[in-house]
Amino acid sequence: MDRGHARAAALLLALACTGVTGACARPGGDPAGSGASGEAAASAAQAAAQGQGATAATTPADGTPTDGTVPASASAGSPGSLASSEVTGSAAAVASGGPGTPTAPAAAGTSLRGKVVVIDPGHNGGNSRHTSQIARKVEIGNGNKACDTTGTETNAGYAESAFTFDVSTRLAALLRAQGATVVLTRADDRGVGPCINQRAAVGNEAHADAAISIHGDGAAAAGHGFHVIVPHGIGSNDAIVAPSRRLGTQVRDAFRAGTGEGLSTYTGTRTGGLVSRDDLGGLNLSQVPKVFIECGNMRNAVDARQMTTAAWRQRAAAALAVGITRFLAG
Repeated sequence: MDRGHARAAALLLALACTGVTGACARPGGDPAGSGASGEAAASAAQAAAQGQGATAATTPADGTPTDGTVPASASAGSPGSLASSEVTGSAAAVASGGPGTPTAPAAAGTSLRGKVVVIDPGHNGGNSRHTSQIARKVEIGNGNKACDTTGTETNAGYAESAFTFDVSTRLAALLRAQGATVVLTRADDRGVGPCINQRAAVGNEAHADAAISIHGDGAAAAGHGFHVIVPHGIGSNDAIVAPSRRLGTQVRDAFRAGTGEGLSTYTGTRTGGLVSRDDLGGLNLSQVPKVFIECGNMRNAVDARQMTTAAWRQRAAAALAVGITRFLAG
């Protein structure tokens, strides 16, 4: 058993509501309902990353693909439930290698066998219907913050949570095709949360070699472009600040080259595209190299037009795969 599969097997045990108890419960702490299998999530991820450009599945705000494909997961739990299989199911699919192989080319042609990557699709589709649950305060290492937020959306109503999940599943398929063990922090776009501290815990429990949280920004409409957020040391996370910055640099360079997107005009151009922050629980609580990426401003007409296009989301996923691969190979 290689290192990646050994980690995945250990993660399955750790996530059985022991090491990451929050990931096996609703944000309010209640037992979670059941979710769809990790095999279904992995299959949908592969289907999303077939490199079919504009013909690929387009996932609207409710998380349901418009081309008739099977959704990544359909929660059988009560509304707002955080099923344990949303984490463990994804890990199970990865541990078994997942069904099939995506046809998209492997990023940089480098084998990632033995490497573990955690992908965190920002927000969740059910958050807006359960605001009291996600408003619950959690500890983020240097204070308290809401469990999660609803995220933003384009003027036409394409939700950030749908965008982040679509890009994340495409990215997961590309990395798995290179042999990486990949764990997603959520398996569909219908649930609530998980809380930001739980998202960090997933990466820590997996002993990830790299972790990335994918987002779309909701800045003023005049601003456009992307930027990468890296952790600012708060003491408890000091060990990951330098490697996270290296990861962020590779992600920034690959994303700019692969998508043609410029640095965000409202913050990225002032910081070289790397923004250091100490107010994000996902970075403060991480013990593994981790970055956030704001892939574009969903309130800007030009960025929104790109982000709602399946072909652009595939390019974004491919660019992220290149950046992560270069970091892991470095």
